[in-house]
Amino acid sequence: MDYETITPEEFGARLRGYGLNLLVRDVRGEAAFLVSVFGMTAHRLSADFAIIVYGDQVMQLHADHTYSANPILGLVPASPPRGAGASIHLFDTDPDTAAAHAEGAGGMILQPPTNKPHGLRECCILCPDGYAWVASRPLTETERNAT
Repeated sequence: MDYETITPEEFGARLRGYGLNLLVRDVRGEAAFLVSVFGMTAHRLSADFAIIVYGDQVMQLHADHTYSANPILGLVPASPPRGAGASIHLFDTDPDTAAAHAEGAGGMILQPPTNKPHGLRECCILCPDGYAWVASRPLTETERNAT
């Protein structure tokens, strides 16, 4: 699918399985954060909308004003954190690399890169819109033996 030329109608008709759509105050700013910190790719970037690709996963960003007729907008808090209680896990992102880029991209490290007992090295980063992004990768053999 060519994300730069696909029509909105065709894009919507092709979506399958699990989907993630985040309402954000600034689509361009959130997209820049995701590209800078996690190496995602942004397509169809505008003030209203973006298609974001992470590996073979697709998600969408919509500006708050595009949901003006949708009742969900009334549930969104005026200030972050917007996604309190939810964490978005990126299982193919090195947490040390993401953490190194986070603050320069406007993020806040909630938990620095840490080896976890469930076999992952993770860090948790709060983006400017208040969503918790968890970058993780499997522990190396050396890291597993050290914990």
